[in-house]
Amino acid sequence: MAEEVRSNTSGTKPFSFWERMRELSMFFEGTDSVHRTMRRVVEKLREARIPYAIVGGMALNAHNYRRATNDVDFLLTTEGLAAFQRLYLSGTFQRVPGRSHRFLDAESGVTFDILETGRFPGSGDPGPIAYPDPAAVSELIENASVVNLKTLIELKLAARRYKDFGDVVELIRIHNLDESFSAQLHPSLHGDFIECLEEMRRELEYERRQNSPLDGTTDTGHPSGS
Repeated sequence: MAEEVRSNTSGTKPFSFWERMRELSMFFEGTDSVHRTMRRVVEKLREARIPYAIVGGMALNAHNYRRATNDVDFLLTTEGLAAFQRLYLSGTFQRVPGRSHRFLDAESGVTFDILETGRFPGSGDPGPIAYPDPAAVSELIENASVVNLKTLIELKLAARRYKDFGDVVELIRIHNLDESFSAQLHPSLHGDFIECLEEMRRELEYERRQNSPLDGTTDTGHPSGS
């Protein structure tokens, strides 16, 4: 029987595994459209002297967690957002319809979100953690202003999404954090941070068990514990 060929009627480009691998390779080389958009927005913010901090997935990469993302997030104050819109929405960037804080880089086709100081992560409902002033929580990493590790973890935990908790687990592992780090965080986040820490330790134990010899011997051939 001839193999059935599935037609693509959605109007979108069919998924290609090898094309996706090529895109990932370009992302981690920093030559993809997401990085180009990030650099373009950073350049415009600098030109206008608008304080900013890169957050989200690109901030994870800046803090040594290699993870792909298809957009960019920036933290701006209310005044900075107003200035950005006044200066650059006339042609350089476009607002995404129905999304007041999402914009499109027409040159690359990549969208980026602007997170506004004073608003709240996750559901957007008021809570103990609000988006801070970027000038107070940013650090310079390879000539770009990036949210610091403490604030990145706080915002991830406050969002209360499973994938954000997963990101915190990886940050804990990469930076070798322990219980003492929770003292730097808002008290409302201590429990979630400890839960992520315990999950990281469970994963390390799982990896240890997976890599241990099946016969109970060590790499030297001697029984473990001897």
